[in-house]
Amino acid sequence: MTTDTHTVTTSGRTSDSASHSASDSAFEPTAGIAAAEAARTRLDFAKAAPEVYRAIIRFDAAARAGLDPALVELIQIRASHLNHCAYCLHMHTNDARKAGESEDRLHLVAVWREARHFFTPKEQAALALTEAVTLIADGGVPDPVYAEAAAHFEERELAQVLSLILTINTWNRVALATGKVAGTDERTG
Repeated sequence: MTTDTHTVTTSGRTSDSASHSASDSAFEPTAGIAAAEAARTRLDFAKAAPEVYRAIIRFDAAARAGLDPALVELIQIRASHLNHCAYCLHMHTNDARKAGESEDRLHLVAVWREARHFFTPKEQAALALTEAVTLIADGGVPDPVYAEAAAHFEERELAQVLSLILTINTWNRVALATGKVAGTDERTG
């Protein structure tokens, strides 16, 4: 049996992860986040295209209006998983926690089909629609997925859910294309 060891440097301290004891402090990524942000070389989209950026903010606000905040975060988290957007995933899991979402549900969003009992039928329909719209090139939005969503949402609410899926996909693409760093949040600074 081989033990995989990695050297981890945090706060100027180096430790061998194989011998990392429970009494040692937990890994603190703050220094790594700051270094990654300082090394970032891509444009600041908000500064380079402020009117477009503000339009996306308005679109996002209009999309989420009237939707259950828990559902909003589940949709944003699932799309961010699918798009591999660590920046948005970090932001929206933190937002969900602040809104009272359980750790169990947050951990299971990526595999919701295998953990359906953690999610309401309405949430499941929204997650399936999120996947279909996010991965639209893989076969469009299948009629059964759309029909299930339409069975759980009134027409206006369904339009809001679709709009939210579109906005998070836009945000994911902005974050990925501009090299946003997970752990930073421009909303706070």
